[in-house]
Amino acid sequence: MKTLINSTNRELAEALARPTASDRGCREVVAEIITQVRTFGDDALINFNKSYDGDESGKLEVSQNEMEAAADATSTTIKEAVALAMANITKFHREQIPANVEVETTPGISCSLRYFPLERVGLYIPGGTAPLLSTIMMLAIPATVAGCREIIICTPPNPTAELLYVASLFNARVFTVGGAQAIAALAYGTKTIPAVNKIFGPGNRYVTEAKMQVSATGVAIDMPAGPSEVLVIADQTADPRFIAADLLSQAEHGNDSQVVFITNSPAILEETKAEIALQLAALPRKEFAKNSLENSTAILVSSLSEAMNISNGYAPEHLILAVSEPEKLAAAVENAGSVFLGHYSPESAGDYSSGTNHTLPTSGFARGWSGVSTLSFMKTITFQQLNQRGLMAISDATATLARAEGLEGHARAIEVRTQQ
Repeated sequence: MKTLINSTNRELAEALARPTASDRGCREVVAEIITQVRTFGDDALINFNKSYDGDESGKLEVSQNEMEAAADATSTTIKEAVALAMANITKFHREQIPANVEVETTPGISCSLRYFPLERVGLYIPGGTAPLLSTIMMLAIPATVAGCREIIICTPPNPTAELLYVASLFNARVFTVGGAQAIAALAYGTKTIPAVNKIFGPGNRYVTEAKMQVSATGVAIDMPAGPSEVLVIADQTADPRFIAADLLSQAEHGNDSQVVFITNSPAILEETKAEIALQLAALPRKEFAKNSLENSTAILVSSLSEAMNISNGYAPEHLILAVSEPEKLAAAVENAGSVFLGHYSPESAGDYSSGTNHTLPTSGFARGWSGVSTLSFMKTITFQQLNQRGLMAISDATATLARAEGLEGHARAIEVRTQQ
């Protein structure tokens, strides 16, 4: 982990640069995968399963018997933990259900905005080095709360029993297809996997690149969610053990994860670095964490306001405010995916069971994107109804504006109703 003290703007920019998410080679590989899936459908998916995941089964959809067997193989402890997490996530996301809007803008003119659930959604659940069964809850729960009629889940071959158990708790079809090929299948459909209205879920750089490429053809996606990241701001009241654990919890995600630590306390900086080394040695996924820490930075600043300025410029996926007055500092937050206030609010709580959603914008996209919510699984349609009085009230202004734009037909569509 690099350390910056009295750093220049250029040094900060270089230290906080994210690892490259995509390159020409990645883009070309993904483009070819998408072409193969669109051309050969299920056959392409089966071949990719063989070559990338060593799956010789030739099957794509998980059967009901397999789902039931997975439930039987899952421990009571896991089931109880899932139940608690689901209860909190459901409670939080139900509160997000929006109310339709109806307003009379002018006497005789009624305008409304109504919310509708997306009909069919696709959820990509990563497998790989960390099978994210929690991501099923984070995506399927708001989809269910929103009222989506069909949920299609794609996850790499050979999913764990726990992952399939969580999937079995929802009215969903599950397919064992991973990577960019899964995104292509969800986007365009195959004989077995139906095309969806919107694709959700995190993944590696190939998955993210695939989501970006299919979105360019008109397929809706949740966001460009890439490698995980956390930024911790700490003052002299912080506990170095807590900070180190929070930083390592993100660093262990993968080689390209990034963690940033900012403090105005030299003592906390040094104690935290020592604690990271101590805890890293005992971490089962320490090799991933080590590689991640090479792309990570600790920064000593003169004030918490300076720390917040850096954070807002960086726009972290996760922001932890390990300070004595977190609510006060939170008032200055402008860009972040999700914020954790105080010494007893670890990012891990949001990853699993506090209730908020853990599918969040990364790579600086928090400057303009939001994390997944119930609204992510809904769309709006506007309606308007005008009676004769209402149309008369706006007819002159509407016709004037239409002619100002050179659109005579628009003006006549008004006047044919009012000049009788």
